[in-house]
This record gives sequence, structure tokens and C-alpha cells, in this order.
Amino acid sequence: MQKNSFSIMWGDSLLEMLPSRALYLPQTNEILICDIHLGKGEYFQQNGIPLTNNSDEKNLLRIKNIVKKYNPNKLIILGDLFHSKYSLTDSLKMKLELLYETLNIKIELIIGNHDIGCKVKNIKFLDYKISSNFIFSHEPIGKFENNLLNICGHYHPKVILRNSKDKLSFKCFAMDEENNIFYIPAFGDLTGGYPCKDSFKKWAIISEKEIIEI
Repeated sequence: MQKNSFSIMWGDSLLEMLPSRALYLPQTNEILICDIHLGKGEYFQQNGIPLTNNSDEKNLLRIKNIVKKYNPNKLIILGDLFHSKYSLTDSLKMKLELLYETLNIKIELIIGNHDIGCKVKNIKFLDYKISSNFIFSHEPIGKFENNLLNICGHYHPKVILRNSKDKLSFKCFAMDEENNIFYIPAFGDLTGGYPCKDSFKKWAIISEKEIIEI
């Protein structure tokens, strides 16, 4: 069944999965995204690969639209806001500082492996964070405590749907119920993905407005 969002409960907390590749936590009024990889185009250009850098503008615009729609108290980025410290240009720093002023909300970054060495104003950097029934991290931590759900990125989860003639790959949300891990999809456009294990529960993003439970 196709929907414009899917919600699940963890304890007494609601998680709303959005086809915009974001997770909304209504109890705390927070939006979570991950793996944007800003500056990836510039990084590849520096290494002789002619990759467009237009995706940065598109990704930042999508962030603005989500915040405008849901009006959260806080934006939490679960790692890899940047692709590399070597592609963090003055122009990109300025865009992020302007983003903070435009959104006028708190922004927290759980440091990912690609964020090492990157610093910008007005964004709080954290190794991980425990909030309510959740522990936010970039890479999966696993069963921290039985009542805590580890919400993370890094994995770039995707699911492959097949029929008799074709197969298609979609970004997805994924739940590893055995280890209390909930993966959210990579937000950035220039990001690949890894197929989820068959044991994971999955919700595929099939368009900018539709998500389906697998």
C-alpha cells in the first residue's frame, strides 16, 4: 500500500517516515536526516572526474522545504553532512551559515566518518546523542540498552524490487529488529546504496511523494 508517510511506534514514541528521505519525531518535534555528502561534486572534480555539483543546491533546498513544512524545533543530521574536508570550500561554508540563519532552528550534527576535519559555525557537533527512547549515531551501535532504539545512517539502505521482466532499486528505511537498529536513507542525491538484509523490515521510497511497506 502506497502512502505519503509511514509511522511506527517504539515504546511510547512515534516515528514518521517521510518520502523526502527524512524521519520526523513528533513528540520532540525533531527532523532527522543523514548522509547528504555536500561537496561530493567538487571532490570528484578535484580528482579529474567531471561530476556536477548542482546537487548541493538541490539538497539544501530540500532541507529548507522540509523544515518549512514541519516547522521542527531542531534538525539533527546523523553524519556525513560533508563528503570530505578537502571539498569544504568557503562558498559551501557560507551556504551552510546562511542555511542556519534561514531555518532559524538548532542544527546538530552527529559526526560521521566523512565529517572528520570539517568545521562550520552554528552547527553543534556530537559523537552520539541519547534522547528519549533513542540513541542517535552515524554508524550502527547496536543494542545499547533493550529499551533504546539506535537510529543511524551510514549504511545508505536500499531495497531491490523485482518482477518477471525487470528489477528496480529504491532508497529505503530499514529496521533490524534483532539488534534494535533503525536505518534511515541517505538524503543526498549523489549517494549510492547497499541492499538490506532479507531479515530487515523495509519501507521503500518510490517517489518524492510515496513510500511503500515491503
